[in-house]
Formats: sequence, structure tokens, C-alpha cells
Amino acid sequence: MTMTRWNPFREMAAMQNALDRLFEDTWRTGWPTTGGSSLALDVHETDTGYTVKADLPGLNPDQINVKIENGALVISANLPQPTVPENTRVLIQERPFGQFVRTVNLPQRVDTQHVEASYEHGVLTLTLPKSPEAQPKLIPIKANGKLLQSKN
Repeated sequence: MTMTRWNPFREMAAMQNALDRLFEDTWRTGWPTTGGSSLALDVHETDTGYTVKADLPGLNPDQINVKIENGALVISANLPQPTVPENTRVLIQERPFGQFVRTVNLPQRVDTQHVEASYEHGVLTLTLPKSPEAQPKLIPIKANGKLLQSKN
């Protein structure tokens, strides 16, 4: 029987290596991208509205749900888990699957009657015009009872 002298630094290094392997294995297998993932968005604003783009590859338009509720935009979809043939091992699985839901609170009200949605090449594009009350208005100025020319 041999005795090994206890070295706290060696134990800490071993623990660090174990944690590094755990995180590497977790990220490599795609675990964080499975069910319940968040949907990445691009949201741009102009004076008259918002444009939202989301990558949703591999879906049909009828699998995507978009709604505006209480001033919030809600996009949801369910991407089915890919099937793996029998007698096959998964080496890397990074493509996401599962239920995706993303809610974005919009700073100003949207004219829901004129919202447009398109889906091409796996990209969902939403055009959300602001309600007329939320759009900027130019106020004409009178001087000495006359309306001044306004600059646009």
C-alpha cells in the first residue's frame, strides 16, 4: 500500500479540469439549444413602425404563431425533434428543436389592422406600423396670426 501526500492545489486543478470537460461536453452536444430555447430576433424602429426578423428554418408558415397582446409581440413555433435512424449514434446535434417562444414589449402601440407578416427562405419578417397616435406629428407655428412655412 502506498500513501500519497495530499496536495490541495492538485485537487483544485483536477476539479477545474472536470468542470472544463463538463462545460465542453454540454456545449458540444447542443444541450443548451434543445427544448425551450429563446428565439433570436432583429428589431428595428423608424418613426412610423417596427420591422422584426427571425430565423425559423425548416418550418412551414402554418407552424409559426404571431400575436400582439397588451403591447407585446409574441412569436412562437414548435420545431419537431429530428429523427435519427436506428443503429446510428449522434456525434453532434446543434440544430435546435422544441418549443420556441419570444415576447418583446414594444415601446409604442402598433396598428394591428395593418401588420404584415411574410416568411421566405426560413426568415420571418414582420412589419408593424405604429398606431397613428404614436407617430410623430409636426405642429405648425403661427406668428402674428400667419402660419409659418415648416421645414420637413
